[in-house]
Amino acid sequence: MDPLHNQYVNLGSEFLPVSAEDMQQRNWESYDFLYINGDAYVDHPSFGAAIISRMLESRGFRVCMLAQPDVKDLSILKKLGPPRLAALISAGNIDSMVASYTAARRRRSEDFYSPGKKAGLRPDRALNAYTKYFRSVYPDIPVIIGGLEASLRRFAHYDYWDDAVRPSALIDSGADILSYGMGELSITEIAEKLDMGFPVSKLTNIRGTCFISSERGRSAFEEIECAPFEKCGDKLEYAKACRLQYREADFTSDKAIIQRHGDKFLVQNPPARPLTTSELDGVYALPYTRRPHPCYDALGGVPSINEVEFSITHVRGCFGGCNFCSLTFHQGRIITPRSHESVIAEAVLLTKLPGFKGYIHDVGGPTANFRAPACEKQLKAGACRDRSCLTPKPCPNLRVDHSDYRELLAKLRALPGIKKVFIRSGIRFDYLMADRDRGFFNDLVRHHISGQLKVAPEHCTDNVLAHMNKPSFGVYREFKERYEELNRRLGLKQYLVPYLMSSHPGSTLSDAVELAAYLNSQGVMPEQVQDFYPTPGSISTCMFYTGLDPRTLKPVYVARDPAEKAMQRALLQWRSPQNRELVIQALKKVGRTDLIGTGKNALVRPEQSRTESAKGRNAQKSNYKGRR
Repeated sequence: MDPLHNQYVNLGSEFLPVSAEDMQQRNWESYDFLYINGDAYVDHPSFGAAIISRMLESRGFRVCMLAQPDVKDLSILKKLGPPRLAALISAGNIDSMVASYTAARRRRSEDFYSPGKKAGLRPDRALNAYTKYFRSVYPDIPVIIGGLEASLRRFAHYDYWDDAVRPSALIDSGADILSYGMGELSITEIAEKLDMGFPVSKLTNIRGTCFISSERGRSAFEEIECAPFEKCGDKLEYAKACRLQYREADFTSDKAIIQRHGDKFLVQNPPARPLTTSELDGVYALPYTRRPHPCYDALGGVPSINEVEFSITHVRGCFGGCNFCSLTFHQGRIITPRSHESVIAEAVLLTKLPGFKGYIHDVGGPTANFRAPACEKQLKAGACRDRSCLTPKPCPNLRVDHSDYRELLAKLRALPGIKKVFIRSGIRFDYLMADRDRGFFNDLVRHHISGQLKVAPEHCTDNVLAHMNKPSFGVYREFKERYEELNRRLGLKQYLVPYLMSSHPGSTLSDAVELAAYLNSQGVMPEQVQDFYPTPGSISTCMFYTGLDPRTLKPVYVARDPAEKAMQRALLQWRSPQNRELVIQALKKVGRTDLIGTGKNALVRPEQSRTESAKGRNAQKSNYKGRR
């Protein structure tokens, strides 16, 4: 391999130990950390468990991996023996309840993060289950919880499945420390201090962590208090707490937030700083094997690798600020790009992997076309607390520049062995439209789309979009027109696939009808739609629970009736025969019977009486016999 490749990316030859036998083969008499994970063990940088475990390994710590253990079987824990320093526990790449249940609260039949897509291998509320599991054998060893589930549930939070407010995941699980956010800096500091002999009870000054205290004043930072768990049943108090938590969500905050839970205090220290470009390059240079552990081969592998196996993450963070998205609360709003050298080195590595056919499936991130902080101010003062970078209109201080991304993509296209470089993660079309230089738009359409481009207008009425913190629908219309015009100019037939959401807070049944009417006018029939899913920690979930917008504390309409939610969803797929009756009910309810008919603007044909319906069926049978 060339020196540049050696400098930035190293393909590992072996996995971390997963059993006592693995440790024996390495001549380990002991180990430092046990990583218990709700996902199958995939040693790839798209999986948080792989990053954290390889980071610790690079610091000289010994880490054993225990993926999806049966919490009723203690034998493997006993056979592994106790870790010297701590257990690290994560529910996996997504919240365990989201992984196991649909928005309709039905249990999923498949889990793409499990071998063979088998459902049921991770317990509900995995952080609680795994902590109890570990503590039942090793009660005196520190437990650190982290990952997305811990991050989004770090405060008292509304839980959709209980339809009630649950306490902080740290209180609920009984762990010692909660690491929130991306975690590399906080877990490294925790590991080094434990290794130096600090008791876990003294680790109270680490950014990006939460701990439990019996009194105020234990944090090394100035403390401010939000509504206690016991008062979060009061919708106004909950909304105020959510607003405070989001206002202090940037690394520039120097305040700890405390929240009383009975006679204890949850203490959230300020967020950790974002990694530098050099540090982020280092994360992706760690010696990942980039594949699932071979123990899963006979079980059908781990399907979640398929989407990322030949993809590259070039950036971290997102200043888009969609209210239904957890990224603001987890990754933060400050953008950190990887260097061109690091990304190119990974691309070179992909060309050498088995199964690579010349196509890089994605060069993206939380938002693919962000490559730098929104403005210079953010690096010193953080993102504005009460102002969004892109909505309702782009901030005058927003730097809109795709030139660095264009240059990176051009370098990737020129690499030997690369046939195509696609962009499949989210493009912020409003950021794209704010760029006066159309070069990236041209490149996107000409080089980086695989037949269709997926974008997320989410809705068409500005009322709903405002509650989503999305741009006015006029921006999407303009983007769509230019996209289609560019395809015509280039002689290409590439489609635009819109992501759409029903029943988001703020969306009335009339709004849903307007969306269906717009889609019908455009000849668009969505194959997949998403009913709003109140996942932990988001602003939209706060709206769903409280009926208040935490940014303004003003009332928000929320569709709670299952019948209305079913109608809103049915309207997005109005042509489906099974949705016909629901669509007719919805149109009658909002007085839009003008959309019931046979004209081109109609969504459904008029209802037939039973006699007319029977006559129609008999006529069809007669015609069929005649044709025979």
